Amino acid sequence: MSALSAQGLTARYPGQPVSRPALLDVDLDLERGERLLLLGPNGAGKSTFIRVFAGLMHAARGKALVAGHPARAAREMVGVVSHATFLYDELTAAENLRFYGQLYGVPDVAERGAALLERVGLTHAAEVQVGRLSRGQQQRVAIARALLHDPPVLLLDEPDTGLDAGAFGPLEELTTSGERTVVLTTHNLSNGLRLGTRAAVLSRGRLVHQQPGLSSVDGVPLGHLLEELARA
Repeated sequence: MSALSAQGLTARYPGQPVSRPALLDVDLDLERGERLLLLGPNGAGKSTFIRVFAGLMHAARGKALVAGHPARAAREMVGVVSHATFLYDELTAAENLRFYGQLYGVPDVAERGAALLERVGLTHAAEVQVGRLSRGQQQRVAIARALLHDPPVLLLDEPDTGLDAGAFGPLEELTTSGERTVVLTTHNLSNGLRLGTRAAVLSRGRLVHQQPGLSSVDGVPLGHLLEELARA
């Protein structure tokens, strides 16, 4: 059984023409421990793919499965990091993690939260309100939030937003350790190449290429391919 599976997946936003959905007939399978670098120009459907598997958006047609379960029924198996932090500004970093940990039924949530804040380099900011943290620090707390319940699937939609170069190391370490299955979108191709083990390319909602390696697509460097798709 695949850790994550898209089967004829089609998705559209309200008011979007039926003939031009955000995703169209996407077929993709990821096994446990695989880390997919999902590439494509702006508007290709990358964030929509993440939203469907995060249970934040319905599929119009086809299936989005996490370990064989419909994505919307498997949210406890998924962690999400995006450019939106999903944090409460008026709560401290530690309080945010306790809140989300209680929602997921995480045992010893205070200790788990403290350990994750240490791993993302924010022990000193545990009792600071999130709204007073820098954008990069907020993103680090969001990474800790996504990993609180130790999800087997991690969805990363531009996770390096606002992160300074030194903060990417902990994200890489936390993401690549263990048997976690990962889907990653990023505009920073060098970061994506560090995290991913395979690649897929979306263009205008269609999956136009997927491959096991990351260096090139049929001999064409990935960066050049994306430039061509953006001009298409």
